[in-house]
Amino acid sequence: MEWRRLNGQRIERPLLDAVEETIQREIAAGYKLKVCIGTDSQVIGEEVHFATVIVFLREKRGGFMFISNDKSTRKMTLRERMILEVGRSVEVAYALCHLLDLYDVALEVHADINTDPAFESNTALKEAMGYILSMGFVFKAKPDAFASSSCADKVI
Repeated sequence: MEWRRLNGQRIERPLLDAVEETIQREIAAGYKLKVCIGTDSQVIGEEVHFATVIVFLREKRGGFMFISNDKSTRKMTLRERMILEVGRSVEVAYALCHLLDLYDVALEVHADINTDPAFESNTALKEAMGYILSMGFVFKAKPDAFASSSCADKVI
């Protein structure tokens, strides 16, 4: 995965190095951090466009994010797409969890899945929640899943 900042600046270093440098800088500046990871997707023509974000929240001081975009031409149902979104988020969370534990940074994995059964995305809720929780991560779904439903949604 290739990563960039919101301003478009590419992150040239390996992700773990960039995240560790960021955590060290923010802690040195006196901030308490929380990291939220989420993925959203959108069907555009024949392609499915994905955006995965790592949101760094400074307690009571705003935040910023790293972004990775990808696309696929594979046909998939909405349920498959939701599970793929969760899989991408879990993959990133798993890669970062030891580093975040080392610096005592809280981690949440956000799923762009509605908790209201009236919405079609709800069909993937139980699977997504089970997957994320079984990996030992804190799970958030809509309306609390801002990393996926707001941040990632804006950068697809």
